[in-house]
Amino acid sequence: MHPYDKSNADHYVWGGVCDGWHLLRSADLSVIQERVPPGASETRHFHTKARQFFYVLSGIATLEFADGEVTFGPRQGVHVEPGVVHRFWNKGTTDVEFLVISSPSTAGDRTNLDSTT
Repeated sequence: MHPYDKSNADHYVWGGVCDGWHLLRSADLSVIQERVPPGASETRHFHTKARQFFYVLSGIATLEFADGEVTFGPRQGVHVEPGVVHRFWNKGTTDVEFLVISSPSTAGDRTNLDSTT
């Protein structure tokens, strides 16, 4: 056993400009630290089984939903229930670093929607 951080976690790039680090990866629980630069966002999507908790470490994040959006900053988090369409977006001027905690893991449990949905 040892502590995990960005220096020893599995790294990946998404959206061409965003970084993710798998701090914990198991079938029933996932903890990922991510970095999203200004103006970057993910595709609108939902998870059938997984619930997620987004917790901001630095910067200002926006989660977009069908009925509006929530903007939140450091030491604040937002819970997303299974089946809820959402999109993470950095509308700010600095990087957003955050944790996304998913239970169960989102592996194989993501349905992307087109940008007009």
